[in-house]
Amino acid sequence: MKPENPVRLTPRMQEAIDELKGLITAYFPQAAFVLEEAFDPEGVYLVTTVDIADTDEVIDVIGDRLVELQVDEGLPLYVTPLRPIDHVVAELRKREASTPPASLPLT
Repeated sequence: MKPENPVRLTPRMQEAIDELKGLITAYFPQAAFVLEEAFDPEGVYLVTTVDIADTDEVIDVIGDRLVELQVDEGLPLYVTPLRPIDHVVAELRKREASTPPASLPLT
């Protein structure tokens, strides 16, 4: 999904991306962003990494505005909120360590 060349943006698309970044960072100042171009569906993806337990909180902040940009303005712009990978791995390891393996039934 990572482009070899920088994503080319129209001025309106850049404004929309800047607006969404501003909304996100107002609630999550530590947010990091990567811009990618993809084809399923085709468009520009603002990948947002935020260190919070539930990434749905990001969509709660920008969801209505994102729909307006997509539907009313026809911008192919999508937001993908992610948690930092090292935190996800640490959480999985913690779960594995605290959960005993399930025993298999003997037949």
